[in-house]
Amino acid sequence: MPRFYCPSALDTGAELSLPAGTARHVQVLRLQPNDEITLFNGQGGEFKAVVMHMGRSEVSVRVGEHHPVERELSIQVHLWSGITANERMDWLLEKATELGAATLLPITAERSVLKLKGERADKKLAHWQAIAVASSEQCGRNRVLQVGQARTLEQALEQLSAAQAPSQAARWVLSLSPGTRLLHEMIQTIRSTHDHDATRPTEIIVLSGPEGGLSPAEEAQAIAAGFLPVSLGNRVLRAETAPVAVLSAVGCLQ
Repeated sequence: MPRFYCPSALDTGAELSLPAGTARHVQVLRLQPNDEITLFNGQGGEFKAVVMHMGRSEVSVRVGEHHPVERELSIQVHLWSGITANERMDWLLEKATELGAATLLPITAERSVLKLKGERADKKLAHWQAIAVASSEQCGRNRVLQVGQARTLEQALEQLSAAQAPSQAARWVLSLSPGTRLLHEMIQTIRSTHDHDATRPTEIIVLSGPEGGLSPAEEAQAIAAGFLPVSLGNRVLRAETAPVAVLSAVGCLQ
């Protein structure tokens, strides 16, 4: 059954006109009155709905039963990703959504090729958020990965400190430096703790660099802020592959 993100209040029994973007997607699929679809608004669960009317630019539906289905990871993962070249960042957004990341914060790192400011940054953010929405529609998630405004690492760390993040939020920085903990060791440590154990993280912030990685100064800055250096092994992964590997590993904790 086709699934559509509908950023509106959804109530069983209500009849409503779909937002313009959602309506266009319904029309592209050439759906007809009485066809059934699934709607979700990112607030939890999904609704069955029936197409009532198909106009030139308007689509109206009747909202049906709510199903409290969630397909999220047991531990929230927040990606802080060094901004990479356009296609690679798009790919990362798509796969991160499919694999269950809760948020992605684009980091303007020292070695980032793409630098974003002003109107260009706003357009790129809207583009990335649209990718996350489309990926949620495709993969069955009823929550949408939220893309944050691009920040430097220093700005992100300052905001994290000011927000007083919960003590149960683990902080990892992907690193090639000697003496790092292996990812599978970190996963095994989490797996060995019980859900009610106070030491079990409820969130993980994963910091990864752009092409060329984080600079030594940036990595040192992250470690000083409580990020634990974590290694993915003895192979060097691409900037867009490394976060996906972490999400895949965390997904095994379900």
